[in-house]
Amino acid sequence: MPIPEPSHTGSIAFGEWQTWYRVTGDLDGAKTPLVVLHGGPGAAHNYTLRIAGIAAQGRAVIHYDQLGIGNSTHLRDRGADFWTIELFLAELDNLLGALGLAERYHVLGQSWGGMLAAEHAVRRPAGLRSLVIANSPASMPLWLSEAGRLREQLPPEVRQTLLAHEAAGTTDDPEYRAAEKVFNDRHVCRVVPNPSEVAATWAAIDADPTVYHTMNGPNEFHVVGTLKDWTIIDRADLIAVPTLLVSGRHDEATEATVQPYADRIPDVRWTIFEDSSHMPHVEEEEAYLRLVGAFLSEND
Repeated sequence: MPIPEPSHTGSIAFGEWQTWYRVTGDLDGAKTPLVVLHGGPGAAHNYTLRIAGIAAQGRAVIHYDQLGIGNSTHLRDRGADFWTIELFLAELDNLLGALGLAERYHVLGQSWGGMLAAEHAVRRPAGLRSLVIANSPASMPLWLSEAGRLREQLPPEVRQTLLAHEAAGTTDDPEYRAAEKVFNDRHVCRVVPNPSEVAATWAAIDADPTVYHTMNGPNEFHVVGTLKDWTIIDRADLIAVPTLLVSGRHDEATEATVQPYADRIPDVRWTIFEDSSHMPHVEEEEAYLRLVGAFLSEND
């Protein structure tokens, strides 16, 4: 379906920097607005734009580029001590306040965005009405373990190419990138070639990989960045709002990585999209928008 045009876009001051945002729909409408947190970290908002289709249900949808990527301020000279979960939580709080949403909002986080959304929710903000954690692991050690299992299912020549370049530190080599695409086409987005908005996010990472490489690593399955030991399993029971879990049957965020959310969050439900991998909002768009929209309406 066509991606809806934004009602307006703008930038908000965040300290000495700028956070770019995009609103689809009417912020003053009767339904509680939805704020979408993109993945990466450092993957830009573009690939999540189909979620703006929820605005057709009469609900404002807010996308934004997190600091360091896309249309927000880039800071290529900052190191690992700067790019922290606390930084991105503060940016989200700043956005909610500046847009007048802090007293009433839903959050949908996709991949890393779901990890960030869970970190936001365990703090029990008063205005949070519900939470959607989409295609997100509850711990990076689990993610790494499952990524290793999925890699073992790749063709032997692809596995060998990945290992050889990782050992040599040449993960930007075209041969490595081609092998990486085999994994991505199976477990990240099974719509091949990728839609233009998904391709735009890959291009954004290539243009400025600062945040992605620092916090994650060179790609989706070779995680050597500062998030490699992250977990929220021991805190997930603090999430006090209704929560929808979403994942794909072929997702790199496998069922094992999502299971702790289902086990620990008190008010939770989980839907697995059978024909999707990491992006069911792209791969099964209509069913995704219907599911998420109904869940939000139940919790306005």
